[in-house]
Amino acid sequence: MLRTSNPALKESTFRNLPRSVAGEAMTLQGTVNKTGVSLLILLAAASFVWNSENFQPFIIIGLIGGLVAALVTIFKNTAAPFTTPLYALFEGLLLGGISKMFEMRYEGIVINAVALTFGTLAALLAAYSTGLIRPSENFKLGIFAATGAIALLYLVSMGLGFFGIRVPYIHDSGPIGILFSVFVVVIAALNLVLDFDFIERGAEAGVPKYMEWVGAFGLLVTLVWLYLEILHLLAKLQGGGRDRR
Repeated sequence: MLRTSNPALKESTFRNLPRSVAGEAMTLQGTVNKTGVSLLILLAAASFVWNSENFQPFIIIGLIGGLVAALVTIFKNTAAPFTTPLYALFEGLLLGGISKMFEMRYEGIVINAVALTFGTLAALLAAYSTGLIRPSENFKLGIFAATGAIALLYLVSMGLGFFGIRVPYIHDSGPIGILFSVFVVVIAALNLVLDFDFIERGAEAGVPKYMEWVGAFGLLVTLVWLYLEILHLLAKLQGGGRDRR
């Protein structure tokens, strides 16, 4: 059974899809190429915002636009060749603005977060490609459950925040807050392994070519999450979390 906590690469993604003929089917190399194109779009958009004086509006534009593009991609996979590049563009605007905010407060934090994100991607891809890491069903179930728990905790925290109530520790720069962020970074990184496995199985199944864009979108979702969590962790390590009261 295919299992992943990535909403773009859920278990039902490949279900009932027609098997394509050779040359028109999803391939690993095709997915890699489309992921590369998407990352270039994201980095170009982020660089544009990074060099803009008035960067705050781009954060809102990127947040709303990225959410819309993501929802369309998830619920209508055939639109992925169009929506995945759009998602990359909007996420670039969002990350460019957020990154500049962090950089203004902690000089050098962004380059470290970027390096750690791509370093993690490269290390896990190498480990997966060489067979060092092969996710079992129990491994997939554990990551799926942990990711769901993190998402639920974040949603509860956001909801309570509207009423002036905050969940203690998780946003603080104390030991518990740092350990929580380390845990989240590890879970986000391990989601990449599930994404690799899911994409490989999709390529083996010979699903339609447009699914390469869906695979690229799924990887992009995980990488954006991983980068933001690493950025948050580095800020905590520099004392940037909210003080405990």
